[in-house]
Order: sequence, then structure tokens, then C-alpha cells
Amino acid sequence: MARRGQHRLVTGSCRRRSFRTGVLFASVFFYVFRKRRCFHIINPTHEINEEIIDSEVRLIAEDGTQLGIMSAKEALDIAIQQELDLVKIAPNSNPPVCRIMDYGKYKFEQTKREKDAKRNQRIIEVKEIRMSPSIGLNDFNVKLKNAQKFLKDGDRVKVTVRFRGREMAHTNIGEELLTKFADECAELATVDKNAKLEGRFMTMFLSPKAPK
Repeated sequence: MARRGQHRLVTGSCRRRSFRTGVLFASVFFYVFRKRRCFHIINPTHEINEEIIDSEVRLIAEDGTQLGIMSAKEALDIAIQQELDLVKIAPNSNPPVCRIMDYGKYKFEQTKREKDAKRNQRIIEVKEIRMSPSIGLNDFNVKLKNAQKFLKDGDRVKVTVRFRGREMAHTNIGEELLTKFADECAELATVDKNAKLEGRFMTMFLSPKAPK
């Protein structure tokens, strides 16, 4: 059976652990909250309607017509009459520029454009083809076929010839090999960087031609 002194010691220890846990939780909560606040500051949205409190604004109509300089209240009244929104599009101008528009429709079209841009975006990669100066005809054709596939997919191709031992005395063979490779890819690619010898490697870069 535990004595009273031991019981008090255990209870005090538990309280200290609970206190430390509470402090840790509060610190984490404050950090997350602060990070979220920073996120909103970094990514501001447009000020619209009653949020616009500038003494003067330059107003543009929905069709792009310049309506002149007026108070934010007058500009909002005009937008309300047309059953549209008043949106501040250039807050750093003097005075700020506002435009009358359907803000919901604008946001929808903007989101759609961003999705379409991401869908059409493609990262161009650099694919490498490696050969030796003594490569056989069949292997050469396989390498060539792979390179042509990469080029059709829109990727750049780095063609490398590696020289071993005494092959370094005949680097002209590698240069001729790369020239032949480029000629075979001429319909699909242009030579982005001509053959260049660096150490035991001679490299050439091919870029896909733009579609006609």
C-alpha cells in the first residue's frame, strides 16, 4: 500500500506532466494559427463592394468605359444599380482603380483558366542516349528509334559517345557518329548544342521542332 507522501509525490508529478503537455499544445496551436494568418497575408483576395472604403476611386464600367474619379460609395451605388459588384483591381494606383463586374462569374472563369493551363502544361525532360564509337548498326538503330520517340513526345535528347582507352585517339569517329545521328533526326529535331568533347565524353543536344 502506498504511503501518503508517496501519493502526493505521484500526484504532483502527474500535474507537472499535464502542465507541460498543456504548454506544448498551446505553443503548437499558436504556431499553426500564426502560419495560417501569414498565409492569408501573402495571398490577398480582391476587395469588393462594402470592403472598399477609399475616399476616391477611379471607376471602370463593365464594358471597359472610363467613368471617372468618385467616392467609393458613389461607385458602389452605380454597381448596385446594375446588379453587379464593385471590385478593386489596382489597389496601388493613385487613386485605386475599381471595376464593375459580376465577381462570381469572374472567379469561376479565372479558376477554369487556371485548370486549363495546368492541364496543358507539360514539363520538358532531357533524355539521354549513350553510345560507344564501335556501336553496331542494329544497336545504333535501336538508340535512334528511342531518341525519335523522345523527340515526338516533346523532350530534349542528350546524345553521348563515351571513349575508352585507345578510342581517345579517334574522337573523330564519335563526331561522325553524332553527325549521322543528328541527320537521321533532322525531320523531328534541331541541333541545340553541337558535339563537344569533355574528358572521355562527347555530347550533343537535340531539341524537338515546334509543330507546324
